[in-house]
Amino acid sequence: MQGHTIYFDNRPKIIATATVAGPKETEGIVGKYVDLPLNNDMFNEETYEKAERKMLAYAIEKSIQNANLAKEKVDLLISGDLLNQIISASFAARQFGIPFLGVYSACSTMSEAFALSASMVNAGYADTVVAATGSHFSSAERQYRYPLELGCTRPPQSQWTVTGAGSAVISNKGEGVSITAATFGKVVDFGVTDVNNMGAAMAPAAADSLLTHFKDTGLAPEDYDLILTGDLGALGSRILKDLMWEKGVDISANHVDCGEVIYKVIEDEFQGGSGAGCSAVVFNSYIYDKMMRRGEIKKVLFAATGALLSTTSSQQGDSIPCISHAVVLER
Repeated sequence: MQGHTIYFDNRPKIIATATVAGPKETEGIVGKYVDLPLNNDMFNEETYEKAERKMLAYAIEKSIQNANLAKEKVDLLISGDLLNQIISASFAARQFGIPFLGVYSACSTMSEAFALSASMVNAGYADTVVAATGSHFSSAERQYRYPLELGCTRPPQSQWTVTGAGSAVISNKGEGVSITAATFGKVVDFGVTDVNNMGAAMAPAAADSLLTHFKDTGLAPEDYDLILTGDLGALGSRILKDLMWEKGVDISANHVDCGEVIYKVIEDEFQGGSGAGCSAVVFNSYIYDKMMRRGEIKKVLFAATGALLSTTSSQQGDSIPCISHAVVLER
C-alpha cells in the first residue's frame, strides 16, 4: 500500500459481467450491450422495490452463468444498494446461498465492491467473488425526494436515478479485465444541501480521490485511456474538471462520466444519470465490452461517486457528505 492506494500484484480479473436495465436506460448507446433490456420498469412485480431486487438478483445470477460457474463455486457476494438497510442486496442474496457482505457507498458502491473483491481475491482469501449493485428511479425518488404521485417538477440541476443493475465475477482464474490497484476515498463535504444537485455535491469527492490516486501512484491523467466517473452528470463533470484544473491537473482529454453516457443529456431539463445502477450498468456492459471484446480501451481509472445522505439528515438541514472510490482496470 502506498498512501491510500493498494496495489494488487496478483491481478485479480473480472472474468464475466451481466446487466439489466429499464426502457429509458436502453434507448441510448448502452442499450445494445445490456444482457436484459426491460420493456417496463416494474419487471412484472407489484412494487418498484421488488422490481429493483429482482433486477439485482437477475444480474448476479446471469454474471455467474456468463462465467460458466456453479453458484457453489462462488466464495463471496459483495453487494449493496440505495434503499434503507440495503434491502435490495440482502433480499436478493437470500436466494443464492453464497456468503454475503452487504456494503453501502451509495452510488459509489460498484467501485467499492470492485476494490473489496479484488482485495479478497488478491490476498488469497477467496478464489471467486461476485460484486454487484443496482438502483431504481421510482424507489429512489420515493425514498430520497418525493413520491411520483405528487407530480413534483424536477429542477434543471437534477439527475435521473438509473433503473438497472450490474454484476461482475472477480476471480484469480481465467481471462478478463484485471483490477490492478484501488484508491479508497475519504468522506468529503463541500456544504451542498440541495438533494436535487447530486453532481455538485459529489464532484469534490471525485476530485479528492483522483488527486490522491495521482499523488500515490506518480501517474498522470494521460497514463490512462479513460478516466471514468460514476454519476456526476453534465454539471458535476464540469465542476470536477474545474476543481482538478485548479490543482494543476487537466483531465478534460480523457474524462467520461457514466451519467452522461447512459442518457442523452438535455441540460435545460436534467443533467444525466445517477444512482448505484448508473456506473454498474455502464461499466459492466458498454465499457467492459470496449475493453474485453473490442480491445479499444486498455487502461481505465474508474471512480464511482456516492452521496451519503439520508432522508432524515436532509430534512434536518444537514449538508451532503460524499465519497468516491477509484479502481484501476487493465486489459
